[in-house]
Amino acid sequence: MVLIPEIEGTYTGKCKAGFAHGKGKATGVDTYEGRFMKGLPHGNGTYTWANGDSYKGEWENGYRQGEGTLKIKSDGMDSTLAGIWEKDIYKGPKPPKPRVITNTSVDRYTFTKSGGIKNRVLLNFYQNGVRNIELESFMMVASGGTLTKLGASTGYENIEFPITIKVNYITLNKLKSAKIYVIFEFEISEPGDWVVDIHN
Repeated sequence: MVLIPEIEGTYTGKCKAGFAHGKGKATGVDTYEGRFMKGLPHGNGTYTWANGDSYKGEWENGYRQGEGTLKIKSDGMDSTLAGIWEKDIYKGPKPPKPRVITNTSVDRYTFTKSGGIKNRVLLNFYQNGVRNIELESFMMVASGGTLTKLGASTGYENIEFPITIKVNYITLNKLKSAKIYVIFEFEISEPGDWVVDIHN
């Protein structure tokens, strides 16, 4: 069973407890092909309306939710709306990924967006797989926000994105044989609760 009347009619694909569940195709007035959960589009899929308009992207409980592209035919012209959707409403283009501006003496780094609701960026410093607490002449500046600490993490909260953060410090190299001067500057455009891990 498919729970959206416009695509109810014929269904081919996986089912669970009588509902479309897994990969399938439902055809009624409109057509949807992709992932289902409990009778609703859920996951990645393509919805094609009877007039030829289509949406390809992420779904959640029957709503366009996440990243996707809407293609509309109007007056013989094609137009495209690509970006982020929330409960069937277009929220805007997908923000660019975090961008590193300056990287001196950093072996590797990761940007992780957590599921938190704060607009915050927390930084962690590592060396040889453990937290690096031997940072001398530490300096950190940001284009906005309020300085914050959470355990051994330091960063900024109450941020208006995009934000640029620059850190510089002196630490020992991996072999603990010499001091290195570290500069790491980056920009994050997408709002959210971010964790940045910096490894020397």
